[in-house]
Amino acid sequence: MRDAPTVVFGGTGFLGAALVRELVEADRPVRLVARRPRRPAWAEPGDPLELATADLRREAEVAAALEGAGAVVNAVSLYVPTRRLSFEAIHVEGAGRLARLAREAGIERLIQLSGIGADSTSPSAYVRARARGESAVLDAMPKAIIVRPSVLFGPDDAFLGTLARLTRLPAIPLFGRGETRLQPVHVVDVARALAQLAGGPAPRRRLFELGGGDVLRYREILELVMARLHRERPLVPVPFIAWRALARLLSPLPSPPLTRDQVILMARDNRVGEGVGTFADLGLAPRSLREALPACLPPAEDLRPS
Repeated sequence: MRDAPTVVFGGTGFLGAALVRELVEADRPVRLVARRPRRPAWAEPGDPLELATADLRREAEVAAALEGAGAVVNAVSLYVPTRRLSFEAIHVEGAGRLARLAREAGIERLIQLSGIGADSTSPSAYVRARARGESAVLDAMPKAIIVRPSVLFGPDDAFLGTLARLTRLPAIPLFGRGETRLQPVHVVDVARALAQLAGGPAPRRRLFELGGGDVLRYREILELVMARLHRERPLVPVPFIAWRALARLLSPLPSPPLTRDQVILMARDNRVGEGVGTFADLGLAPRSLREALPACLPPAEDLRPS
């Protein structure tokens, strides 16, 4: 099965794209699968990369994309549901369908991407769907590997990019007092872990939680971003009840800048738990946000005046 491709569903997303590049650079055959797949700008002729079109909601397309696969990674994600796309359809039904079809195709290695804090009793519909998706995958394929990354960051990401834009405000509103603890993890570090899990020996553990080298309070992360951008702004505590009210007001928008699920997530620490597989089990050492920040945000001289 050395030449059998690793099939990456969601290969155009932030993490999926990083994984595809990691595999190609290791000269491992990859099949990038997405609803609208596109060849990465960095790809060169002769790279062991192929494209496939598939929607997790369409069984025939998923089955075709799995043909001849050596391993499968489900990196498909949906953060804000729409009328056409629901958490249930993507994170639960779609993930379960992929696992079932992978089992029927005789594929032995399936990695399901989830998130730290996945909990079927969460008040967040997104978090509940993630947990139910894990269960659907394991029901169909009990030896699947579940990987829960913490908050992802990297160049051109949504996380640091949003914080950088906040520093243009006269004052920065905090979620509560900004005490929520996060363990941001670099997208390339997670991609390297996934590449190892997809192609190495079967791991001893089946559940991994991947966090970066720093555990930081939300306010500390903002302070690091402000220091990097040479912008000093006051940090203003805002009660979570006010954030929930704002999320309700914004919910009718086609693409709301703040959702109820995001507020719920920011009210709870997001860090690696006990009794799970980590980077250490894979012999990897993740970089810290502090050390990686200069490469993830543009140099101060390249920024427009604040």
